[in-house]
Amino acid sequence: METVTIHVAKTTLSQLLLRVEAGEEIVLARGKEPVAKLVPFQPPPNKRQFGALRGIVSVSPSFFDPLPENELTVWE
Repeated sequence: METVTIHVAKTTLSQLLLRVEAGEEIVLARGKEPVAKLVPFQPPPNKRQFGALRGIVSVSPSFFDPLPENELTVWE
């Protein structure tokens, strides 16, 4: 991970972005103090869709039965 001053980053931004797109991470510094990091963009994961597992996963009615006392004490 290379550190680049803000002045150099302003003059070579296009080249820095090409390196970031290739997977490199670059730290931007004001003098010797790091202030930011350029990293490749990661798109957010797809949102979950309610009911996507309908017909694939099922819950039996016994799932809602009360737990036995010995198992309840383990959870407490």
